[in-house]
Amino acid sequence: MTDLDQKERYQKRKKRQRELSNLSDEDLIFLFQDGELPAFEEIVNRYKDPLMNFVFRFLGDKSESEDVVQETFLRVFRNKRAYKKIAKFSTWIYTIAGNLAKTELRKRKKRNLASVSDLGYDDKDFEISDESSNPEKKTNTVMYEEIIQEEIGKLSAKFREVIILRDIQELSYEEISKIIKVPLGTVKSRVNRARLRLQEKLRFLLEKK
Repeated sequence: MTDLDQKERYQKRKKRQRELSNLSDEDLIFLFQDGELPAFEEIVNRYKDPLMNFVFRFLGDKSESEDVVQETFLRVFRNKRAYKKIAKFSTWIYTIAGNLAKTELRKRKKRNLASVSDLGYDDKDFEISDESSNPEKKTNTVMYEEIIQEEIGKLSAKFREVIILRDIQELSYEEISKIIKVPLGTVKSRVNRARLRLQEKLRFLLEKK
């Protein structure tokens, strides 16, 4: 293959990647079902960070979260034809990730290695913006994030899941209801109760700001 051929193939691939980036999640999974591997690569690029943020805040352990996210994509890859148009793709993939995260929590309890409230925290914070120009503000922000993460981790799994999906992932109540398979009213009730518990625990932080 000549250098010209390689350049043309590269340009075609980049053009296709740009085209795929403009498609909906549902269009991507349908293309992948038809055998187009770059469509799956676009799905991974689109969801790897949001899923990592979701699972990490649920489990509080970076290594376990990475394993869960990897397994989520593996299941999407292997079971691509299980997705049907009756649901949003985001609902489907968050359901897979959420179920795997819950399974990991059950395994953790059985091993007695850590309770649900024991949260590890890695140097990389997935949601903190770059505030390097103000070291004191950055330090305070990291500290607040650690405290908030710790308090989220102390919530029971059912409250932790909905507060992450609603207030961090910003999913609609309707989509959360489909993901965790409970009535809409129950989702709203759990979110409200979780918020109240966090507000009570984090009141001292709000007073400082």
